[in-house]
Amino acid sequence: MATNHHVPTRCALAAALFASACAAQAQSTETITITGAAERLPAFAGFPGQTDARTPLQAQSWSAERLADENVTRLGEVTRLDAGISVAYDSPGYWAGLSVRGYTLDNRFNIRRDGLPVSGETAFALENKEAVEVLKGASGMQAGTSAPGGLVNLRVKRPVADKRSATVWWEGAGTTGAAVDVGDRSGPDGAFGWRVNAAYEDMEPRLRDSDGHRRLLAVALDWQLNPGSIVEFEIENSRQQQPSAAGYSMRGNTVPDAHDIDLLNNLNHQPWNGPVEMEGTTASLRWRQRIAEDWQLRAQAMVQKLRTDDRTAFPYGVYNADYQCPQWCDRFAPDGSFSYWQYTSLDERRDSAALEIAASGTARTGAVEHAIEFGALRSRYRGRFEDQVFDIAGTGKDDGSLVSPPSAGYPDANTDRDETSTELFVRDAMTLPGGWSLWTGLRHTRLARESWRTSPDSTGSLRATDYDQSFTTPWAALAYQLTSATMVYASWGRGVESAVVPNRPRYANAGQALPALKSRQREIGLKYAGREVESSVALFQIERPRTGELNAGCADDVPDSCRQGVVGEQRHRGVEASVVWRTGAVDWRASAMLLDAVRHESGSGDGLRPENVPARTLRVGADWRVPQAAGLLLQADLRAEGDRVVLPYDDSVRIPGWASLDLGARWTQTLAGGRSITWRTGVDNVFDRKAWKESPYQFDHVYLYPLQSRTWRASASLKF
Repeated sequence: MATNHHVPTRCALAAALFASACAAQAQSTETITITGAAERLPAFAGFPGQTDARTPLQAQSWSAERLADENVTRLGEVTRLDAGISVAYDSPGYWAGLSVRGYTLDNRFNIRRDGLPVSGETAFALENKEAVEVLKGASGMQAGTSAPGGLVNLRVKRPVADKRSATVWWEGAGTTGAAVDVGDRSGPDGAFGWRVNAAYEDMEPRLRDSDGHRRLLAVALDWQLNPGSIVEFEIENSRQQQPSAAGYSMRGNTVPDAHDIDLLNNLNHQPWNGPVEMEGTTASLRWRQRIAEDWQLRAQAMVQKLRTDDRTAFPYGVYNADYQCPQWCDRFAPDGSFSYWQYTSLDERRDSAALEIAASGTARTGAVEHAIEFGALRSRYRGRFEDQVFDIAGTGKDDGSLVSPPSAGYPDANTDRDETSTELFVRDAMTLPGGWSLWTGLRHTRLARESWRTSPDSTGSLRATDYDQSFTTPWAALAYQLTSATMVYASWGRGVESAVVPNRPRYANAGQALPALKSRQREIGLKYAGREVESSVALFQIERPRTGELNAGCADDVPDSCRQGVVGEQRHRGVEASVVWRTGAVDWRASAMLLDAVRHESGSGDGLRPENVPARTLRVGADWRVPQAAGLLLQADLRAEGDRVVLPYDDSVRIPGWASLDLGARWTQTLAGGRSITWRTGVDNVFDRKAWKESPYQFDHVYLYPLQSRTWRASASLKF
């Protein structure tokens, strides 16, 4: 079922009227500091000290203040800020699911914290984060193994002098929270620094039966040993307890109209179910030492310990009590009924550790100036799990009207995992005569993985597997500075993923490691950074191997009937553009992406568009500093996306595109003694647009997640 969609005229008209009013009345006398052209490239991208405008990479960084203005309170909400980033199985109450350039990021390998790898299989608190950064494109130069598309980095707040702020907020049906951010420097020349962030939130979203709470405590310390040496330490502990939101699905062969369903029902609500509980502690120690005039040594270690109790009343197909599925196996029945499965996995433990030692500096060979970084990264992951319950319970319906009995609670084995990785890397940014520059990077990775079941199967086997792999991922770019503000570039690079055949009896090659899955990217781009306008455009193509069943006679209940391997590739070819335009009292910002995604593989999927990947995305916003009211800023943001494919084997079945308008205001009230209060208020999804936001085909099942309903919010932040 193909459905075309046009941006609703109400949203477009409202945004246009708001922008026109801003432009017509904008006669600001405020002094505006333009910093964009000098913004540093995010350090985790791999070229320290370089400015973003003069680097042949596409990266974005959003400060804590920008996140507050846009009401980004969880990682999955950064999709509001850039058209190249979208949601991918982003269930409220669970950890974030993101895609960049149409490729779903792997939460195990595509998340960084201050540049070091951490597991993204948790709920990150953002109150102690200075910025959220995204690097777009194949990331083999920055990461040993990762899904193509990009990397996400969380930059932690560090000590600063005279930091005192407290914030309270309200949102939705009754969500309330409070946070403090305090810090200072002391000692000779402010050599000692400290900073504390704490937050607590009672969550009562408009989505029914989704109440929960979360908390955060974080401490950061540093000690300036001498002008060329600093030691930094930080630790945070966070905990979130909240029921996750289950997805809707197709009704038989039809994608239901979002207007025909009460989207405020949480299908995960059953009397026997409980919340998802996620707790995490992360600590890092970093030492930076200047070893020569232009050279620095950096040593950084990080430890992350996660604990999760995962509980879900899981809607999945229509099954009989004897686990047989007569017809609707990957969707709901035509009347909206489905089978509930009880999923319980308690005391999940995921521990990560990383140590990186690197040196960076400059050198000159003849007429060529080099900015070099080289080093080594050693990381370890350890996953320990208990036996889980994933058992059929009873019947549910997508109007939330049925109460299901619990399952019999039969336990099933889970999988424990260990992984170690050793990575060596070198990067060189070479400034050549005549406005040219050459950028190169190389990363070599040695990987060791092993896994085993938490309890033996019927034959007494734990189905243990282990394998080692090594691979090298290069990257190179050539850039030319057309003017002092304009650069063009072309780049080429590789990324890599490592996969193993599922350790299930139906696979004849169960537990075997597949060849390294190497993705490749080509990109051509242009960047401009002027006083009033900053813009960039990039044309890219990313090809990634696809894995799947190699034989047609594969059956779940027949041992050795399947073989898994590489069946083809998925190609994403697209163009993305962004612009920030400062004109008088109005700042305009916009980003867009057009994406042609297609699968080339053996079997029925050849030539089809991948599921849950929009072909068109748009983000447009405006900030108006009201001249007649000092300190007042009005905001408008329009978000729009095209349709998405629902089924992996039939790309004619789609959810329609959607558009949503958000409005906000910020007023900074100056008080005596250098104090101030920043008031923020706003409403997301102004017209309460009802639509399917995404259509992930997850666990061999269709799921549909809706747009968040209209939500009001307000906050006050006191600086004292």
